[in-house]
Amino acid sequence: MGGNHTPIKFILLGITNRPWLQTPLFVLFLLTYIVTFVGNIGIITLVREAPSLHTPMYFFLTHFAFIDICYSTVISPRMLADLLAEDKTISFTACMMQFFTLAFLATIECHLLAMMAYDRHVAICQPLLYVTIISSRVCWQLVASSYLFAFFSAIIYTWCVFGGSFCGANRIDHFFCDVVPVLKLVCSDTHSSEMVFFTFITINEVGTSVVILLSYISIIRTVLRMCSAQSRARAFHTCASHLMAVSMYFGSAFFMYLQPPSSHRSLDKVASIFYAVVTPMLNPFIYSLRNKEVKRALVNCGRRFFIHWQHRRVLPSRT
Repeated sequence: MGGNHTPIKFILLGITNRPWLQTPLFVLFLLTYIVTFVGNIGIITLVREAPSLHTPMYFFLTHFAFIDICYSTVISPRMLADLLAEDKTISFTACMMQFFTLAFLATIECHLLAMMAYDRHVAICQPLLYVTIISSRVCWQLVASSYLFAFFSAIIYTWCVFGGSFCGANRIDHFFCDVVPVLKLVCSDTHSSEMVFFTFITINEVGTSVVILLSYISIIRTVLRMCSAQSRARAFHTCASHLMAVSMYFGSAFFMYLQPPSSHRSLDKVASIFYAVVTPMLNPFIYSLRNKEVKRALVNCGRRFFIHWQHRRVLPSRT
């Protein structure tokens, strides 16, 4: 697979080549990035400050929010700069490292979503054993193993994409270094690398989605056996936020990466924007606006902050 020629740099063609669209898109995506950053930092801070959220589910959620911040930060600043810049070149090393980082973060998100589904499965189907099965030690082991597996998976993904020989054109028809646009520039045979890439994508995305599917099949069976309609509604409500996040993530990911390279079209850029830019922004709203525990914790933290602020104002006046 190895090749003789490696380009010094690539040119990212970006989202659009229409100048009149670039400034409005810059403003739109800048606001999106700010909301993504503030929203996910807010989730992490809230979980840390609210004792009622010190549970395994929200432990996984804080890592999910952290990964969303990182994922958006790897893509958005570069995309924003390219919308206004004339020079849209990126070095071979920078392109390869961007791809590696994105593959690493995306793989972790797959595993975190599967962990959160399993957590809901144990909480609803085996509530008496929940504390024993999903202990703090188990949570850390699961998260650490996902980071480790994602690291090795990202190495393999990067080798598959950048291990060939590049010749001729160096223009990437995308706004970041993604697998299909980069592979189009490889002039050596990519069949074996595509098969390895597809295999690991299948293990990560299809494997974790099967875990999620089996968890929810078990949850639905347990919920339908509940006598109380209120209990059934409460159980389904606790899963609603996670199901929305799973649908957005895996829907766009399957569209992007589980189809033959020949079937990719210009619609891929739209799917990539939704997958890499919009979804990280929406996740904090999904887990806050549709979650009574988070809303209650947010109100309590706001009340404590207001009381503390009032107390600090009263003390100087007394002195």
